[in-house]
Amino acid sequence: MIDFLLKSTISLTVFLGFYHLVLEREKIHHFNRFYLLFTIIISFVIPFLTFEIIKIVPVIQNIEPLNTVITSSEIPENENQGNLLPNEENINYIAIVLWSLYGLISFFLLSRFGKNIWKLIAKSKSNSIVKYKNANLILVEEKTLPHTFLNSIFINLDDYNNRNIEDELYTHELVHVTQKHTLDILFIEFLKAIFWFNPLFLFYKKAIQLNHEFLADEEIVKTYNNVPFYQNLLLQKGSNNQTIYLASNLNYSVTKKRLIMMTKKTSQKIAVLKKIAIVPILAGLIYLFCFKIVAQEKVINTNSNDKNLKTTDKDKIRDNYYSGVYVKIIDERTNRKDVTLYENLSLEDKRKYLNLIPEIQIEKEIPALLFENLKSKNFKIGINNKLIKKEELKKYQRTDFSYYSCHMINKSERTKEFPQGYQYTLYTKEYFDKNMKNSQVHFKGDTIIIGNVSYQTAMKNKIAKTLKADTLVWYTEGKEGYNLYMNEKKEKKIIVIDAGHGGQDFGATNEEWNEKNLTSLIAKKIKEMHSDSDVEIHFTRTDDEFMDLKKRSDFINNLKADLVISLHVNQNKNTDANGFEVFISDQNNLIEESKVFAEKLTTKLSKTQLRNRGLKFAPFWILKNSLCPSMVVELGFISNENDRKFITSEKGQTEIAKYIVDFISEVK
Repeated sequence: MIDFLLKSTISLTVFLGFYHLVLEREKIHHFNRFYLLFTIIISFVIPFLTFEIIKIVPVIQNIEPLNTVITSSEIPENENQGNLLPNEENINYIAIVLWSLYGLISFFLLSRFGKNIWKLIAKSKSNSIVKYKNANLILVEEKTLPHTFLNSIFINLDDYNNRNIEDELYTHELVHVTQKHTLDILFIEFLKAIFWFNPLFLFYKKAIQLNHEFLADEEIVKTYNNVPFYQNLLLQKGSNNQTIYLASNLNYSVTKKRLIMMTKKTSQKIAVLKKIAIVPILAGLIYLFCFKIVAQEKVINTNSNDKNLKTTDKDKIRDNYYSGVYVKIIDERTNRKDVTLYENLSLEDKRKYLNLIPEIQIEKEIPALLFENLKSKNFKIGINNKLIKKEELKKYQRTDFSYYSCHMINKSERTKEFPQGYQYTLYTKEYFDKNMKNSQVHFKGDTIIIGNVSYQTAMKNKIAKTLKADTLVWYTEGKEGYNLYMNEKKEKKIIVIDAGHGGQDFGATNEEWNEKNLTSLIAKKIKEMHSDSDVEIHFTRTDDEFMDLKKRSDFINNLKADLVISLHVNQNKNTDANGFEVFISDQNNLIEESKVFAEKLTTKLSKTQLRNRGLKFAPFWILKNSLCPSMVVELGFISNENDRKFITSEKGQTEIAKYIVDFISEVK
């Protein structure tokens, strides 16, 4: 709203300033009339126009496999980890007061506007009417100068009967009727009532009314060709200061401007030049407010230079690895869809799309001292890419492992339990021989599919499933791409349903109902309804047990879940607060994926009787520390009577569970 008011006000100021400085003094009154009206409309339209200018930004691309470690943010010391719910809803009373004040004033002004229209219409119906050319003469008893409203000209009855009204005055008012000047006045008066806080519309009205008089004066001068007589007539009648609201008045602004304008002549060339001068003004405003520069990357492959097109040792290794393999390329950026043998690809394409070449994996024995330290100290340890507890490692001998690796843990991911900056992953001999040994010799399939698409396309078309790509590159505008190796993906999607609170943690409460029981009941119904064999659902709890936040996130991450839905019920001191809302975290690297899922679930839950309060951001533990897309769903307010009746009823719980299950079945 502020953006609209700011842009429209600046536009109105520029247009009105140009009118007073350049156009008003020229005898181009018909043009000026439409200029004043259309610049108001254009000023309202400009804030809503957007034109994108694509700016090509050269980016050097040299695709390398990414070993991405998804991190979570540290928890602020003052964060209440035991309670995921906002207890109060902040109400902006200042905004409510200001909007109420604006509404009252606008209502008063619109009411006055309507009342004055009704008065003029009533006056035209309650007095004698005489047909005069294409207008109606309304003969009124009060002493008044001729004035016009729509097709009615109001004149004094005695003046009419005594023939005291000059022909020039009749013609003057007929111009207002014929050219429908009243419509201009009604338009600007309506805007004044809505935008009463903007004084520019008052100046616009004055300019429009004065231009109406210029138009009427111009017609009188052409018809009667007696400028001195008409000027004296206006000066004589102008001594009457009566002004009729919403009407075109004969004596409106009998100023030096009107008297000079009657004798002024405008060169045709000057008139055309001044009209054309509007074009750069309009273009400048549109460019300033409507054009947005959008950076678009132009990929420059470093391998495309002639000097780099010579075959290297890496190229020879790649040729051996992919020999005889069909390559299917789906590149959204270049609209390319190819299926061909690897050998048919150009060297540039081989380097661009098949830059990944597995390195030779050689058995690496774990040093005895390191192995003992891993068993005795609090290191973060994984076996065959699965996190384990220190006690489990004691079941193994050092010689059970053929390989180990170590990688750094981001500071924000370290915890009190695992403060070390490194994680060690050990690989058993069986796992190494099956999955790692000789992996660099030859690609294990007969076809490799390379997808290069936007994340939105990947989610919309479920491309990860339909392509069954071995390497899927997805990108976000303005950011680098990420490689997702589809051969390592799980056969089934793993969804975690986290029923909030439990045990001694009751959560939100109201009379005999509490949050921990309601979320547990809904979770059980989800479990009963779920039947999709392609999705595996796990529950953090199915009974009344307490699980702290750290254990919940560990449970989720150990499962390597694809999605987390944490169920909660809201509460507020304001009992009128109602509806469901979905939270995601902007402190999680997977915010875009979480947002897509959250929007889809919101669409499903909107089919219930619960009001949709929208998608919001929150720094909740589950959202920040889950290594997968995650969302917290507040399923209504237990403090609101209507919400409480719905979420505590069998029908309501069944309906909520059904729509969540429907959503889960679409997560492929």
